[in-house]
Amino acid sequence: MPLVDRRRTLAAGLGAAALARTPFAFAQGDTVTEPATFSAMAMQLTARSLERLPDAAAARAAILAHIAELEGQIRTSAIFVAQYSGRPVKLVVLPEYLFTSYPGRIAIPDFAARVGFAVDGPEYAALGGMAERLGIFLAGNAYETDAAFPDFYFQTSFIIDPSGAVVLRYRRLLSMFAPSPHDVWEAYLDKYGLEGVFPVARTAIGNLACIASEEILYPEIARSLALRGAEVFCHSSSEIGSPRATHKDIAKQARAFENLAYVVSANTAGISGTAMPLASADGNSQVVDWKGRVVAQSGDGETFTAFAALDLAGLREARRTPAMTNYLARQRPALFAQSYAAAAEPFRGPDGMMENGKPVIPDRDHFQRAQAEVIERLIKAGVI
Repeated sequence: MPLVDRRRTLAAGLGAAALARTPFAFAQGDTVTEPATFSAMAMQLTARSLERLPDAAAARAAILAHIAELEGQIRTSAIFVAQYSGRPVKLVVLPEYLFTSYPGRIAIPDFAARVGFAVDGPEYAALGGMAERLGIFLAGNAYETDAAFPDFYFQTSFIIDPSGAVVLRYRRLLSMFAPSPHDVWEAYLDKYGLEGVFPVARTAIGNLACIASEEILYPEIARSLALRGAEVFCHSSSEIGSPRATHKDIAKQARAFENLAYVVSANTAGISGTAMPLASADGNSQVVDWKGRVVAQSGDGETFTAFAALDLAGLREARRTPAMTNYLARQRPALFAQSYAAAAEPFRGPDGMMENGKPVIPDRDHFQRAQAEVIERLIKAGVI
C-alpha cells in the first residue's frame, strides 16, 4: 500500500483521539491543557549487564528486582527536588538500557528471548505501577520484542503516564549494532504507519518525544519529531562523560535551540557486570532549555542532580513569535527534499533485513559489513 494511502487508512480507522491513546501514535488535532511550570529530573543510574546470569529466568528476575529498587530512589529524589525548587517533579527520564546493558556479541534471537520486554509483559506492568504510585511521567529505554517480527528486538524508548499506561514507544532508527524499523520498513509501516516511526505524545505536561542515545547526533530525527509538535525530547543515553564538551553534549544544545525544545538527557552512572571499567559511561546527565542553555548538569556517579523547571508556556510563546531566533518557524523543509532524495542511493536503504517478504535475522557481523558497503558506495559516488 502506498504510504499516503497507508496513513489515510490509519487515520480513518482510528481517528485522532484514538491515535493519541495508542503508544505509537500522534494526534495532530488534540487539545492539551496549558501546563504549569514543573520540574523534570534525569536520573543518572548504573546500568546492570545480565550477561553473566545463568539463564533467562534469572535475567527476568533481576530486571524486576531492579525496577522495584527504583521506586524508592525516584520518590526520595523527587521529594528533594520539589522542596529545593518549589516545583513538583512531573517527568523522570531514565538512562539507556538501564535494566540489561547492551547485547555485545549475543545473537539477536538469544538476546531477545533472554531480556526483551514484551509489549504486554511484566516489566512494563511493573514500571507502570511505579509511575502510577509516584504520579509521574516516566521515560526510559529497553530492548523490546514485537510479535509481528519474531526473534527480533528493537531498542525502544518509552513514556509511561501517571495512570501507568505506555503512551509512547519509539523504536531506535539509527544504531550501529541493532535492528531498525527501517530494516523491515514496508512491513513496519503496514503495521504502525509513519506516526509509529516518529511518535509524539500530547500530554498534560506538554508534547513529549523520545530520542535514543547516539540519535541526538542526527538533526533529522529531532526535527522530524519537532515538526509533529514535540516540545520536550526525553533522551536516554549511555555515553562517555567528560569535563570537556563531547559530541553529544554539543548536539544536545543544538537540538534544543534549533527546534525550540527542551532536552532532558539521562546518562548511565557506569555499567556493572561487564569486563569494561565501571565508569566508562558515566556523568553529564543534563537538562537543556529551548535556548540551548545547559540549566542543570550532573557530575559522576549515581545522582538525581540534573533537574530543572520546564517552562512550557515560555517555549510556546517563543515558537509563536516572529523573530530571527525562531529557527523552527524559519525552516523550509521542502527546500531540502530533492537533495535528500537524490542523495539516498549510496546509503543503506529500506528492508535490508527482509527476504521474500519475510524478516531475516542477521548475524552480528552484518552491521559492520553493511557500513563498509555504504562507505565503498560513497567513495564511488565521489561523496567522500
